[in-house]
Amino acid sequence: MLSDLARPIALYVHWPYCRSRCPYCDFNAHVPRNRVDGDRWLRAYEAEIRHSRRLSGPGTLVSVFFGGGTPSLMPPEVTHGVLAAASTAWPLAEAAEITLEANPNSVEVGRFEAFRDAGVNRVSIGVQSLDDDALRQLGRGHTAAEARRAVETAGATFPRFSFDLIYGRPGHDASFWRTELGDAIALAGEHLSCYQLTIERGTPFHALAAAGRLRLPEEPVLAELFDITSDTLAAAGLPRYEVSNHARPGAESRHNLTYWRYGDYVGVGPGAHGRVRIGSGVGGHARIRKPEAWLRAVEACGHGTETTECIPAATAGREMLMMGLRMVEGVSRAAFTERTGLRLDQALRPEALRRARDAGLMHADRDGVRVTPAGIRVLDALIGDVVA
Repeated sequence: MLSDLARPIALYVHWPYCRSRCPYCDFNAHVPRNRVDGDRWLRAYEAEIRHSRRLSGPGTLVSVFFGGGTPSLMPPEVTHGVLAAASTAWPLAEAAEITLEANPNSVEVGRFEAFRDAGVNRVSIGVQSLDDDALRQLGRGHTAAEARRAVETAGATFPRFSFDLIYGRPGHDASFWRTELGDAIALAGEHLSCYQLTIERGTPFHALAAAGRLRLPEEPVLAELFDITSDTLAAAGLPRYEVSNHARPGAESRHNLTYWRYGDYVGVGPGAHGRVRIGSGVGGHARIRKPEAWLRAVEACGHGTETTECIPAATAGREMLMMGLRMVEGVSRAAFTERTGLRLDQALRPEALRRARDAGLMHADRDGVRVTPAGIRVLDALIGDVVA
């Protein structure tokens, strides 16, 4: 067992504001009607961090992730203040990973040095495409040239950087994607994320799709694009370590690994979630989603918590498997028992697991369980079948 101080803790900080909403996005993101008061937001983050520390108990902060929204719109002095409050609440690990999500807008890129000076040491850029027509189709507010400059600036400013691409767009085909991936590899550092476009309820893309005005590629094309992604990036030294994430060995996103390994993490800010071990169980929390409502609650109560719960062991087991099976490494038996108090076999349907193993979709042994490359392609259905 780890000592209290040695227990690793990750912190997620949600900045909810964007310049505009992308038509495919269903994140908790808002376009502000008025000027955002950075001082007010910093005070609220500080208060919620103090509250979170009282609930989490001691530990060492191994990563901080500023997500959104568009955190590169956050005043750098707010970023600095948040990191100061966080490192007061939990000692900061010497090699702590501090990530900030950014868009390639030139105004935001011009603030990269200020974010670095505030303590950020890794940036994740929402490039989404290196083609201007595709960017217009996705409703992005930047050009391909701006995206390239942003990635180059990130590489010159931060010790670590990553960027995102979206594939499976309307009209997207294998030839175009191979070319785009080649361009991305030439720009990439040690990490690249490639997400398949999904149509989420409540988004403008969902309305267009329902009206028959937006059509994604057929399933065989999507499977081909997925395989091209995996093969091309692996050949370039960026193997998949999670369904949508590729990195050189040792360059994985440490913060996201905390989620996928079902480690301890605290969420502050509108709509943020957390999972923290409390005694022999796992506690969960969720913050109020609407920014102004969250702010008012923090100012009145010291935190903007909407719900807290003691997560039953069976639920924790399902959550850990649903997250962990996304990774190439899978879920170890020892880690599963240490986190949930259950045996791994208790959380799996034996007949479904046997069928998956016989079909070459999953591998299970004395160390743990993982999904094979063939199984990754049908991951959602597989997890729904195998996880009890």
